[in-house]
Amino acid sequence: MTSTDAGAPTPSLADSRPAIIAACVLAGVCIAAAMPPWGWWPLAFVGFAIVDRLLATPSAKARMWRLFGVGVAWLFPAMIWMLDLTPPGYVIAALAYSLGFGLAGAASPASRWRRLAFPGAMVIAELARWSIPFGGVPLATLPMSQSRAPLAPTVRVFGSLMLVALVVAIGMGLAALVERHWPSVAAIGVAVLAAVALTAVAPSGTPVDTIAVAIVQGGGEQRTRASPEGARVVFERHIEASAQVTGPVDLVLWPENVVNPALPRADGSRSESRLYADEAAARLSQVAAEIGAPVLPGWFESVSDTETVNYTDVRLPDGTVGDRYDKVRTVPFGEFVPLRGLIEPFAGGALPPREVRPGTDPAVLNTPVGPLGVVISWEVFFDHRARDAIGNGGQLLLNPTNGSSYWLTIVQTQQLASSRLRALETGRWVLQAAPTGFSAIVNPDGEVVSRTSIGEQAVIQGEVELRTGLTWANRLGVWPMVAFAVLALAVSWLASGRRPT
Repeated sequence: MTSTDAGAPTPSLADSRPAIIAACVLAGVCIAAAMPPWGWWPLAFVGFAIVDRLLATPSAKARMWRLFGVGVAWLFPAMIWMLDLTPPGYVIAALAYSLGFGLAGAASPASRWRRLAFPGAMVIAELARWSIPFGGVPLATLPMSQSRAPLAPTVRVFGSLMLVALVVAIGMGLAALVERHWPSVAAIGVAVLAAVALTAVAPSGTPVDTIAVAIVQGGGEQRTRASPEGARVVFERHIEASAQVTGPVDLVLWPENVVNPALPRADGSRSESRLYADEAAARLSQVAAEIGAPVLPGWFESVSDTETVNYTDVRLPDGTVGDRYDKVRTVPFGEFVPLRGLIEPFAGGALPPREVRPGTDPAVLNTPVGPLGVVISWEVFFDHRARDAIGNGGQLLLNPTNGSSYWLTIVQTQQLASSRLRALETGRWVLQAAPTGFSAIVNPDGEVVSRTSIGEQAVIQGEVELRTGLTWANRLGVWPMVAFAVLALAVSWLASGRRPT
């Protein structure tokens, strides 16, 4: 038994090291199993019920190492796809973010007030992981584990960080139930019911029109790498798939960077096996004319020896080019290399020779059907990019992406989970287009209306609503949950009668 400052003793785990290690691993594996692609979302609650017991020790150092162990057992399996791209990056990222969870454990008191403090500490830990370093790596996050669960709609109230706090609190409430500490059970129950009640009255946008859309997926194998000759193959697959679009449509969405033209040679000569920008532009205009609707293709175009641009533009049926959006939030070590000067001597030529030049404009494309929000690929994992898109007038949210380089389907399923969360947070329909899957249509309730399979050549067609209006999550951003986190930690430590180490 562990004596607490609040009076009544709190039962703790056995002091034996094997038992503690086993509990850390079990908690982390439960949380990982709740993540896509496995999706056993109730296990997240079980994982945090075990975490509650792990935190019931008076040593801040012990709490830190225990939660570090939970993070290791959570993130190493849930981010294992990174091993195929960058083994050192995989290990460093998993260990660094596990340490963040360890610090969240150390920042929470051991008394029963941890059940208020730790949800707040996890809000800060997850927000930090989504933000730093190099812009953050928001993968295998707690909200993803609940994207198909009953609590997912709560994100339209105070965003995905609210879902973080709820998942942790419910897990700790289960531990309190087993312990029969009824005040904790009652307080957590009231908080969850309040979140559900707020969700029921929270605004979710207003339909203003309905349009017919088509999403083009060219198909092909996963785990492929870009090559000059392969760029033409990918482009031709999407030209071929576009011929499957039937009936009148108002908009056609292509995936990210499937138009990847080569730079002409120094002597001006060309290779027949490579795709060039002028040819790609002419054929895209032809596709738009044949379909009779704007086509929105994703370009990945070298503009110098050191820079590339990643953008989506609007190809109109009359042969002209409309608006353009350049990707703003680029991928660290994939589209830009932090600290390149320090890393390059040790990278052995593995770093990308060019970096993507980030865009600076609002995340909106003006099209004949109206203003559409755009988050290109990686950007859909960041709720603030979707807020930018919808806050600047986007009536629909587009996510052109490219997951064809990745091993397994972990990234693809986590991206689809993120699209569901962004749909709920913004009150918008989301169109996700990927060259080899998953492509999908998601409605504002976070339901996947239609989805392709991995590797198939396919076209998804359907009717979607254009919507206006902002949810509370759109209006307020992360600040309500940051305020909750700070207040929860302060109140918990004051009530426990001690200060954090």
